[in-house]
Amino acid sequence: MLKKFINPVAFLFILSFASIVNAAGLPDFTELVQKQGGSVVNISTTQTLRGQPGFPGLPEGDPFYEFFRRFAPQVPRAHESQSLGSGFIISSDGYIMTNAHVVDGADKVTVRLTDKREFSAKVIGADKRTDVALLKIEADNLPKVALGDPDRLKVGEWVLAIGSPFGFDSSVTAGIVSAKGRTLPSDNFVPFIQTDVAINPGNSGGPLFNMNGEVVGINSQIYTRSGGSMGLSFAIPIDVASRVADQLRSSGTVTRGRIGVTIQELTRELADSFGLNQPNGALISSVEKGGPAEQAGFEVSDVILKFDGKTVTASTDLPRLVAAIRPGTTVTAEVWRKGSLMQLKVTVGTIPGEGRLVQANEADKAGKWIQRLGIRLGELTREQLSELQIGGGLLVEEVKTARAAGLQNGDVLLAVGNTPLRSLSQFEALIRQIPKGRHIALLVRRGGNASYLAVKLDENKE
Repeated sequence: MLKKFINPVAFLFILSFASIVNAAGLPDFTELVQKQGGSVVNISTTQTLRGQPGFPGLPEGDPFYEFFRRFAPQVPRAHESQSLGSGFIISSDGYIMTNAHVVDGADKVTVRLTDKREFSAKVIGADKRTDVALLKIEADNLPKVALGDPDRLKVGEWVLAIGSPFGFDSSVTAGIVSAKGRTLPSDNFVPFIQTDVAINPGNSGGPLFNMNGEVVGINSQIYTRSGGSMGLSFAIPIDVASRVADQLRSSGTVTRGRIGVTIQELTRELADSFGLNQPNGALISSVEKGGPAEQAGFEVSDVILKFDGKTVTASTDLPRLVAAIRPGTTVTAEVWRKGSLMQLKVTVGTIPGEGRLVQANEADKAGKWIQRLGIRLGELTREQLSELQIGGGLLVEEVKTARAAGLQNGDVLLAVGNTPLRSLSQFEALIRQIPKGRHIALLVRRGGNASYLAVKLDENKE
């Protein structure tokens, strides 16, 4: 009965359009989602932020602040910060991959499966440089993803994301690969996959699938002016993420290669001045004294064209090529120097890792609570000291009140003031000499950087 209301010409157009769509072979994602959806999880985190005791609304410099701090009830100001993200199961016994920024600073991490079961997750390790984290939940026989090969991805190929944007579990979005090997201003170690898949807050850490149902990336970042999707999303290639996760699983931290050079982009004008036909490669502007590159014979003005057999098209390619090499490995670099090619062999050094250090038996920590600071500290093993290339320090295992000063789980305390730390007993002796209510300067190492934090001693604790 409906046909009599349709214009015959319009009806023929609809039939023709349907046949064109069929011929175009537009993808059907239903089977992929049905098979892989159960391996994607929702991740929620809670972080307790504590302020100093005092009268609400008064800054510490206010004349009445000290009065209310002394005589008003001493109720610490605290609130909980919550965030959401996504992840995916990589082994049936409960290992889960996500972004480091999803779990950064979290006091509690909860994983919810598609069957509504919830588990408290342990953060095995997190690497901020690549934005990869590895979690573990106590469960068996879980559905896991299959991992694909990002190198085989082609620009224009269909890809699909599953995650929890704005907390909407198991949301599916699709698009195409827009570009490969993207370098973002703040990331030198990841050749991002750019897509136009709709990615929003909460999708972070979720998987990017190819049409074979294999994970080829971890959705990590978006470019946006509105706070939502604008068709520019970036995923960490799964091979990069897997190498990081393997190190986190085995040691809780990540080591990367370095050769000790400062490089800059080779412009067309600079290439011409050095006698190169194309502006390809990484131009060395300084060589670290005594570093691997100096020992191998690298010089300022050398242009590195290949490293370990891989072409250096742009200067931004070199850091991730070097970082991917296992420290201690000797590789060959092809260098342009004074109008001719030469081969140099260099033994790659180590960049200190940023992963969270994990004690061998973390379930039964041997650390000790330092009540005056509200932190639990543990002594580093010889292996950890060697890996971090430091002579001493203390591992921050758990933070409560000192979190307000910026201290985080996994930090390493190197010194109190200008006194290097060697043991827990030495640290306790040092802080016993400091009067109540005073601030102490802690030299804190986080990743490859060290800086001082001013932490206030609790007046009510000895």
